[in-house]
Amino acid sequence: MALQGLIFDVDGTLAETEELHRAAFNQAFSEAGLNWLWTESDYEILLKVTGGKERILSYAKTIGVTDIDSAPLHVRKTALYNEMLRAGALPLRPGVEALIHAVRKAGLKLAIATTTSRENIYTLLDVTLGANARDWFSAICVGEDVNVKKPDPEVYQLALERLGLPASSCLAFEDTRNGILAARGAELDVIVTPSRYSMAEDFSGALGVLPSLEIRHLAPFFDRYGLTL
Repeated sequence: MALQGLIFDVDGTLAETEELHRAAFNQAFSEAGLNWLWTESDYEILLKVTGGKERILSYAKTIGVTDIDSAPLHVRKTALYNEMLRAGALPLRPGVEALIHAVRKAGLKLAIATTTSRENIYTLLDVTLGANARDWFSAICVGEDVNVKKPDPEVYQLALERLGLPASSCLAFEDTRNGILAARGAELDVIVTPSRYSMAEDFSGALGVLPSLEIRHLAPFFDRYGLTL
């Protein structure tokens, strides 16, 4: 079937966001009077848990804290993260902007399927692609939209429903094992571009593992669908 839609993960796929997330978490903890400091090694482990509130609760459990309210911490962390984004702290990954423009010109539909919050996505799109970029995506499906986060396929199933397309006509882009499992669970082919924190993960099940989303790397895969960009 001809390729009609592309569905993107956000954190680690569109941009290397995780160090910014980690910095925002640590600042939120400090402001709340917590002596928590997530190192890179800590965060690599915590990223196996999808969702910011879930990550906070998972960490608290490992250190024996059972009475933490993750919601206000996560609200403050999200605000800090967005302040950092608006300050211009983060570019898109190589090839992402050119790919988005090329597939829009070719008439393909675009969607986002992520476990992060809507505010985070909107800010990232606004500061990297411009205020109109939100409208380029026929579906933006986020953590608030689903009952179960990745590796559950629900967010991808929702994206396909909102696109009005079958999985066989779409291609997903991810950077983690959990993302692969979510996409494959929705019967989507998926291409992986490993990110800083996912380099050592198992990418079996992916259609391809590429160093970036530059079109020159993607061309052989698009050829399978008869698409030339």
